[in-house]
Amino acid sequence: MKAIVIRDQTAGTAGMKLVERPEPQAAINDAVVQVHAAGFVNTELEWPSTWADRAFRNRTPSILGHELAGVVTALGYGTTGLSIGQRVFGLSDWHRDGTLAEYVAMEARNLAPLPGDVDFTVGASLPISGLTAWQGLFQHGRLQAGQSVLAHGAAGAVGSIVAQLARKAGAYVIGTGRAADRQKALDFGVNEFVDLGNDTLEDIGGVDLVFDVIGGDIQRRSAALIRAGGTLVTVVGPTDVRPADGLTVDFVVEADRAQLSELVQRIRDGRLRTNIGKVSGLDDAVATFNARERHTGKTVIRVRPQKLGRAAESLT
Repeated sequence: MKAIVIRDQTAGTAGMKLVERPEPQAAINDAVVQVHAAGFVNTELEWPSTWADRAFRNRTPSILGHELAGVVTALGYGTTGLSIGQRVFGLSDWHRDGTLAEYVAMEARNLAPLPGDVDFTVGASLPISGLTAWQGLFQHGRLQAGQSVLAHGAAGAVGSIVAQLARKAGAYVIGTGRAADRQKALDFGVNEFVDLGNDTLEDIGGVDLVFDVIGGDIQRRSAALIRAGGTLVTVVGPTDVRPADGLTVDFVVEADRAQLSELVQRIRDGRLRTNIGKVSGLDDAVATFNARERHTGKTVIRVRPQKLGRAAESLT
């Protein structure tokens, strides 16, 4: 099968290669999925799990990617809850070969059914961004209606879902980003927007929850804005930054079938939409990841060519 691998930790995205690899086999409680679309987060190249297994042994060449949507083709011994031929989407294990490949073997519990009216591209764009936003807001941030949320990177893949979920939960959402991101963030539902390059962050006053995807000085300044009893939620790693009278929670997103099902239902009924940026084929993926132009939103790789719908077929 075709897969995108990386061997050299110092090479960055330039070290990615499209190669032939053996098709994976299903272990106990696994499912093998024929990947139709896969997501990629470029910070994967900085994750220890990309380079070593849980026993800290070198596991390169590693197949990249951890988000997918596809069809189940095989089930391992003891696997329950899924069936061969079923459409699924989900989040694969950090320490195993990933989803930028024609097939992936992963724990079945990390997959959820993908309804037939949700495109594979949309399904692959949802797991990391959707679960990160959901867990940060509701599990770790304990967001309640009437509170205020400062959502950094509100035009990005995670921030745009943070904005939508928080707004639907009854929160007042302040989004941040570059000047060029203002309209996109507003389109995704922020109540107001702060241009971090030209506006003064501190002018927004106090907030109940900060959702941080940036770190550094912006994180420190944001912590000072948190009201008593509020929370700084961050996904950029452990930090010493603390609100004066509140909590800081740094977390790593986890797969959760029930949460995936809730998120995809919101996609279906129009309460949520994913923020898809660049879409490329597997053969063009390495060039896409090495492109210099800036893309906002999730990069999705169509591993299997999308079939034409009847309307499109009638035009050919």
